[in-house]
Amino acid sequence: MEAFLVSTGLVTLAEMGDKTQLLSLVLAARFRRPWPIVWGILVATTLNHALAGALGTVVTDWLGPQLLRWILAGSFVAMAVWMLIPDRIDEGEVARAGPRFGVFGTTLVAFFIAEMGDKTQVATVMLAAQYGQWATVVAGTTLGMMLANVPVVWFGDRITRKVPIRAVHVVSAVIFLGLGAAALQW
Repeated sequence: MEAFLVSTGLVTLAEMGDKTQLLSLVLAARFRRPWPIVWGILVATTLNHALAGALGTVVTDWLGPQLLRWILAGSFVAMAVWMLIPDRIDEGEVARAGPRFGVFGTTLVAFFIAEMGDKTQVATVMLAAQYGQWATVVAGTTLGMMLANVPVVWFGDRITRKVPIRAVHVVSAVIFLGLGAAALQW
């Protein structure tokens, strides 16, 4: 249960102001069809995080516990720093998917591409490595993505203006630092 709750909470916070959240806003404004966008986000995130979680689980087998502990601690500290760097959306990510795939397909392709190497994907790898619970971590990180992105699809600009993104990023950075310290104790 801890792996699920930490994964959900951490990714929800990490996703605030992230480029995929901005992508959700762009898709909602462009297509104005929330259900296919939400389903596209769910499928893309599930696939992306399943791959990331599998990588995290495999990494635990390759590395010994001592080396893994130091890598995880360093990775969590690096994520804390990364959280403090604002994201911008690459308009080409939406354009590459194009309208020929329809709303669902465009969302699925754009979201999957945008998540490659993103903070939340890297966090999924690290959390799966730390907890060794692939399905639990993937379920938690996917739920976290949905909690952060679905309201943006439905309510868009009204939410992003009211949420102090910088404060959310600072809180996320502190949590990542705490996880880095905890990894050293692990």
